[in-house]
Amino acid sequence: MTEIKLGLCNPSEPIYLYVKNGELSGESYLWYRYDINNNETIPVSQTGLTGYLSELRLTTKEFKGKDNVKLDIVVAADEVYIIRTGVETNFAKTFLLAASLVEDFSKPLVIAATPGEENVVFCRLYNAQTKTRFRREWDKDADWATIITSLQSRITGQTSQLKIPPHPQDLRIREIRTLLNYPVDLVKEYLQFQDVECPSQLDTSKVDELVKIMCLAWADDKIEHRFAESSYQQQVLSVASDRTDEIAAIKSWMQQILQPVAVSSN
Repeated sequence: MTEIKLGLCNPSEPIYLYVKNGELSGESYLWYRYDINNNETIPVSQTGLTGYLSELRLTTKEFKGKDNVKLDIVVAADEVYIIRTGVETNFAKTFLLAASLVEDFSKPLVIAATPGEENVVFCRLYNAQTKTRFRREWDKDADWATIITSLQSRITGQTSQLKIPPHPQDLRIREIRTLLNYPVDLVKEYLQFQDVECPSQLDTSKVDELVKIMCLAWADDKIEHRFAESSYQQQVLSVASDRTDEIAAIKSWMQQILQPVAVSSN
């Protein structure tokens, strides 16, 4: 039985990335996360982020008594990431110049940080599928406000119809649930018990558990539970461990479960 977890929880929050050419404990980094609770800088070793550019916005933050305008680059990936940098920084400006060349924001991009001289950080932008870089010559006199407004309009228009491919675990549960005609409300209930919103947020073992629950629920009124569980172990789990198609294995298991029913009806 799955334990029901009631009470306080940690809801999913965006992951903020900040740009800086720095070093901490001997580890170099170009962007970092910040743990506000522990006042701690957490270096990020990767220099690139792959995802869908879903929003571009300006945020005003107070710093030393003055308003400081930040550029928030919102990226949809395995989580929601927000790259926050000063709107006047070289990173922001090189990002804006490169992004102005992107024609289709419904396709994934790679946003990469690259070091310059001293503490400067530049942005490089790539098409995630072709690996080609968007290159635009530096223009110190560029109309940054116009570029930002134009990008905001184009991103909003194109990503409103964005269809991000489903996570493999989400797709797995959807296909098996449909095959078994298992109630979607029961899937949601299981996810709520685990304090998650979708199967992709679960450990693989928990997704396996959900698949088993759905299969045995389908067989519940057709065969004794102990026989159903034994045959599931032999025909689905053992086959899946050999990397045979899971859907095909479940279909074969279902047919065998139904055979005694078909014979007795005759």
